[in-house]
Amino acid sequence: MLLSLIKIIAFFAVVLAIALGAQHLSETAQMLQIRYGGTEIALTPVKAVAALLVLMVLAWLIFKILGLIVAVLRFLAGDETAVNRYFSRARERKGYAAFAEGMLAVASGEGKLAQDKAARAGRYLNQPHLTNLLAAQAAETAGDSKQAVGIYRQLLEDDRTRFVGIRGLMRQKLAEGDTQKALLLAQKAYALKPRHAEVQDTLLDLQTREHDWKGARKTLKDKRNQGQLPKAVALRRDAVLALKEASDVLAEGQSASAREAAISAAKASPDLIPAAVLAARSYIGQKDFRNASRILEKTWSVRPHPDVAGAYAEIVPDEKPAARLRRFERLIAKNPQHEESRLLKAELLLAAEDFPGARRALGDLAETHPTVRTLSIMAAIERGAGADDAVVRGWLTKALTASRGPQWVCDKCHNVMAEWSPVCDSCGGFDTLTWREPDAARQAATASATGAEMLPLLVGSPRKDAEDAPDLSEPVQPHPPGPAEPEGQRRESATPNVAPGMVPREEDYVSASDPSATVTDPEPKPEPKPEPEVIAPEPTAEPAPEPVAEEEPQMVRPDAQPADEDDWSQPGKGK
Repeated sequence: MLLSLIKIIAFFAVVLAIALGAQHLSETAQMLQIRYGGTEIALTPVKAVAALLVLMVLAWLIFKILGLIVAVLRFLAGDETAVNRYFSRARERKGYAAFAEGMLAVASGEGKLAQDKAARAGRYLNQPHLTNLLAAQAAETAGDSKQAVGIYRQLLEDDRTRFVGIRGLMRQKLAEGDTQKALLLAQKAYALKPRHAEVQDTLLDLQTREHDWKGARKTLKDKRNQGQLPKAVALRRDAVLALKEASDVLAEGQSASAREAAISAAKASPDLIPAAVLAARSYIGQKDFRNASRILEKTWSVRPHPDVAGAYAEIVPDEKPAARLRRFERLIAKNPQHEESRLLKAELLLAAEDFPGARRALGDLAETHPTVRTLSIMAAIERGAGADDAVVRGWLTKALTASRGPQWVCDKCHNVMAEWSPVCDSCGGFDTLTWREPDAARQAATASATGAEMLPLLVGSPRKDAEDAPDLSEPVQPHPPGPAEPEGQRRESATPNVAPGMVPREEDYVSASDPSATVTDPEPKPEPKPEPEVIAPEPTAEPAPEPVAEEEPQMVRPDAQPADEDDWSQPGKGK
């Protein structure tokens, strides 16, 4: 309001000043005289001012006419003129409009329309770094990968679009499944922009797929230094990569480098089971049993695993069952309430023929968490304690359909793998395997990672062919007690003196009195059966008929259990 009032007052002041000035000039008696060539012109002050304004306007018109003449001459000479600039601005307006419509078409997934708009924008705009990019994206949207690759190659010629071209070609190679060329392109893109998060992740993924563990560790270190990865996650992934690098180096025969890498990985991530096992075996190879025990005990306190127990047994491979039980007490004490500790203790007591102690160590696991391994141990306990064959067969029947227990399961796609690997075979996820029990749908279709299929403590490791596999359809016949054995003790009750966590062979199962007697011998010894097991026929004049073997229900090995499955005790790997 006040500003408007000021503007009005200023306007009237200017008008008043002009009016007063004109009145003053009109009252002035002085005249403006102009003499030229004998001609004299006398002008009043007002006329003089008007004549000056007219002259200024005429001068402006003359300059404009001269400029028009010059522009026409330049136009005839072929030089750029205002006419060309006018038409150029019109073309730019049409080109940018087509470019904007093409970007919207790409965003909405209309590939054909996007290609048409990109071509129109390319005709009107003289900016190939923009129109080529739109054309490449439009070709990708339309599914024309050949045209997209050709345009991305053109983008490589311009410094402003070289990174975009490399990245586009990398994505095309990934879509085609050519990971080797995609890795080379990712390395070039990473060299241009080392802080680009997507390029870093793609390069790291491709390096792990191609088993370039050294390059992957370098990329991971860069991500950590740039603050794009938490410290704990970076240490864990670096430990995984160091473990695989150590495995490859060990395969090449460079044991010293492998030992250092494995020890470094185990220290960085104590719950990385394969690293601890590899490091412990490296120490064992150097006769450093103290450090081997220390690293395995530390891992057991964090995450007990059968492979850790197997490596712990390799420290003293020839010890007797009683001595092994005493030595393993230190390992079990690191995590005594864990299920794996209870199973390990039960197996050790079985090897020492302490069947009541094995039953106490197992506890109620056979009821609360029935797995193939727990039920197999329970069957071994019952056999060793002298239970009837029906009781043993009952536990075996339950084991046929029981869960296989913890296995290496991918947290991303739930794929089950027999051995640990840093990369999932199914989805390609990095460091996604966890030692846990898979869902019921995948139990039957996957072999157990530990190899503890049917009754590992009784029938030994699985056969390599179907002909050598033990026939589970025949009932297990117990041997009668020997003359030097107490009543109720069976010859098969003895368990082999093997490392805990290692599946014994068939010939390892021998009794304490007769080393030649094996558990899997289908034919009983020609010794008289114990009196409680003989059914006396009723007295009659006719001769007693020969006893007819009672038909037993056949227990057929499930198809999901391959005969040549890997041994459960072989070293697995995981976090």
